[in-house]
Amino acid sequence: MSADVNPFESLQSQIDEAAAHMDVADDVVERLKHPERVLETNLTVERDDGTLERFKAFRSQFNGDRGPYKGGIRYHPHVSREEVKALSGWMVYKCAIVDIPYGGGKGGIAIDPAEYSETELERVTRAFAAELRPLIGEDRDVPAPDVNTGQREMNWIKDTYETLENTTAPGVVTGKSLSSGGSEGRVEATGRSTVIAAHEALEYLGREIEGATVAVQGYGNAGSIAARLADERGARVVAVSDSSGGIRSDDRLDPRAVKSHKEETGSVVGYPDADSELTNEELLTADVDVLIPAALENAIDGDLAEDVEADLIVEAANGPLTPRADDVLAESEVTVVPDILANSGGVTVSYFEWVQNRQRFHWSEERVNDELETMVVDAFDALTDAYENHGAEDFRTAAYVVAVQRVVDAYEESGTFPGA
Repeated sequence: MSADVNPFESLQSQIDEAAAHMDVADDVVERLKHPERVLETNLTVERDDGTLERFKAFRSQFNGDRGPYKGGIRYHPHVSREEVKALSGWMVYKCAIVDIPYGGGKGGIAIDPAEYSETELERVTRAFAAELRPLIGEDRDVPAPDVNTGQREMNWIKDTYETLENTTAPGVVTGKSLSSGGSEGRVEATGRSTVIAAHEALEYLGREIEGATVAVQGYGNAGSIAARLADERGARVVAVSDSSGGIRSDDRLDPRAVKSHKEETGSVVGYPDADSELTNEELLTADVDVLIPAALENAIDGDLAEDVEADLIVEAANGPLTPRADDVLAESEVTVVPDILANSGGVTVSYFEWVQNRQRFHWSEERVNDELETMVVDAFDALTDAYENHGAEDFRTAAYVVAVQRVVDAYEESGTFPGA
């Protein structure tokens, strides 16, 4: 794993690689490589003991050519300006590849939520929501959950916004609880799209998901659900890991039982029915058919990529491969389904939630899942078409060809506002 690779520079290189296969002016490409604005703010919040603490927070609005900015808010000690810029850019092209009418945004607070009480986290969240108030809105910028945030935090943001604006606006955030206007299927969406993408990629490669061996790095929401859904499609999940380490089975693991063990103990390590333990690095280089990185960015760098033995990598996390890793894996003929397609289920079902909020109408979980599968399959078909017809070196470049072209079309069709 490399912490030295700047994720924002990785994003820019991915855009450049796609542009090399397109008829797009250099100045337009340059415009698409930088955020339109970035909010950097300091939140001063009272702790339970009465002391004050300062937290640095960010919101990047990368590009709004196709619609309101859209993207999650993460709570993590290593949140930085460069990270949220990169993540907001990836959101632009993630929305474009699945063809939903959003731009891209991302936010975060530099905080380790495990070190704070629920009441402290509520005060931090509401303080951030108050800072975001002039920027967000159903037609402006729509936040969502991300690393270490979920329905609880989105409910707090919604309530803060509605209270300060003296309005009712459930569509101001997505990823809410059902009773607060959330959507069926949202919790499982990222893991579900990852498995749909894996199924489509294996089929494209002339293989089947049934019987395929799978390793999952990261056993939070996306990773654990991807493991369970892969198991339900007949795959054999043989290895999983979290930040504490990993476990492996010689036959197959039960993803539900492993999840229960983690909920009880705090880690997958120590699961009684595992045959052995392994490090995260050993999991990422395990000899499996499908590898699903579902943790943080830069999990696989160029050096580690040399030892990857999986035939197919499906990126449930954002930016888990460095550009050098992409090059190495391409040389090794390892197929990679990029994050902007594989984990697009979260933002796609967030879009469904937003649509339901605007219509004041509720969809069934069956409809949500059916619509999601249709959109991911259509996006994969567009990707493979670009891969075959634009001379793209790999699936990632092909995905960006499709996504960048859609953003370029929206920009050029809108014209240029005076002074822009």
